[in-house]
Amino acid sequence: MSNLAALPIILPLLAGILAAFIHKKRTLVRIGSQIFTVAHLLLVIWIFLQVKNQGSLVLETGDWAAPYGIILVGDMLSMTLVLTTNIVAVACVFFAPKSLSEQQESFYFYTFFLMLIAGVSGAFLTGDLFNLFVFFEVLLMASYGLIVLGNGKAQLRESLKYVLINLFSSMLFVTTISFLYSVVGTVNMAQIAERVQEVEQRGVLTTIAIMFFFVFATKAAVFPLYYWLPRPYISPNPVVSALFGALLTKVGIYSILRTFTLIFNQDVELTHTLFIYLAGLTMLFGVIGALSTNNVKLVIAYNIIPAVGFMLMGIGLFSEVSISGTIYYLVHDMIIKGVLFLLIGAIVYVAGTSDLRKMGGLIHHYPVLGWLFFVASLVLAGIPPFSGFIGKLLLLRGSLAQEEIIIVIVALVSSLLILFSMIRIFIRGFWGEKTELSYPERKRKGNRMAWPVAGLLSLSILLGMGAEWFYPSIQSIAEYLMNPEIYIDSVLKE
Repeated sequence: MSNLAALPIILPLLAGILAAFIHKKRTLVRIGSQIFTVAHLLLVIWIFLQVKNQGSLVLETGDWAAPYGIILVGDMLSMTLVLTTNIVAVACVFFAPKSLSEQQESFYFYTFFLMLIAGVSGAFLTGDLFNLFVFFEVLLMASYGLIVLGNGKAQLRESLKYVLINLFSSMLFVTTISFLYSVVGTVNMAQIAERVQEVEQRGVLTTIAIMFFFVFATKAAVFPLYYWLPRPYISPNPVVSALFGALLTKVGIYSILRTFTLIFNQDVELTHTLFIYLAGLTMLFGVIGALSTNNVKLVIAYNIIPAVGFMLMGIGLFSEVSISGTIYYLVHDMIIKGVLFLLIGAIVYVAGTSDLRKMGGLIHHYPVLGWLFFVASLVLAGIPPFSGFIGKLLLLRGSLAQEEIIIVIVALVSSLLILFSMIRIFIRGFWGEKTELSYPERKRKGNRMAWPVAGLLSLSILLGMGAEWFYPSIQSIAEYLMNPEIYIDSVLKE
């Protein structure tokens, strides 16, 4: 049964390799990738239910017992995020043919797409820090292939920026792992968590913790390390932007959540208080960026950043309620960011421009796209009873319980400004007098783009409307994270 933990990594990787060999048979690769992604989602749902009913899956590869071998841990946190990743993947794989050119589809899109899913799933499932670094590199290599898919000087410029910042981050990551290994003598996360309790040099551990946070914060786009994010995320094709916006920064947040609840929880007064301050600044500067531009793609890209601030806020508060809020918001944000990037790609396609000042009256020709965007805006801003509201409510409850009034005010103001930035697009882009279609030949294709988005948005709405069904599972994950001994015992079998 423990071998099931490897399937969400191995199967997409093998499928991606197969797609590379037949990449010129575009229709075959497209249909095959769609069938595989749906089947893989069903398999992941089954594995998730096994973990929920029977407990964590711990795979000791090659029969090398922990902590000596490569360990994969499929617990409720990792499998929830793997499941959400594959839900987003299904929407993207059906949106892709409507968005990509024939050349882009033929140039290994599906190979890189499947490798990205494998890399992200591996980062969620791995049980040791060095393999977390390895899976970061797998997903980054896939993202490098996706971000350069196409042509244009702007895309090349942003691709270089993206590669360089991640190259620097990866160098620092592996260096920090070596520092930690020199102190505790292992890279297995369960054994590290056990051994750090015995380390007397608390100052050294705190320094290493901050270095790890710097690495993960760069990938998650936390203030002031978010400066690289917006433009590289809008330069590639909309389906690639959706994958990046929904998945990549979330791997950074997951890494902070996992390591700072399991390993680096000795100096909470310093590290987690720092998180709260940075969370507030991340919210404010992210939403200021969203309000400062008339490029609708940039508005969505900048709105990734305040969401990161909300999730970091919950980790910083470090209570069961706040951690529940972070996990709920993390799942919500993966889905809604996928929705918004796909939607905005469709809107830009039918309007022929990403400049909000040149749009207007689109609701008359594309009512489905318009109302989907309106509902998605409410979900993103956290209007009740949608999923964004549930996550924020938990975070605010955690803040008020600890009397962190300033962060509560910052969170509420940021939420209002997020709503304003989105409604501005709806009012100026969709509302107004009916005009002649600029690109009438795009109408049919534009309407077809709405269906994968509608399916993904319906799941986001269900996550909010059905909160009483989902919250007990989220709460149990938070309880599990707040008691790291459970993870340690399940991996080391003590």
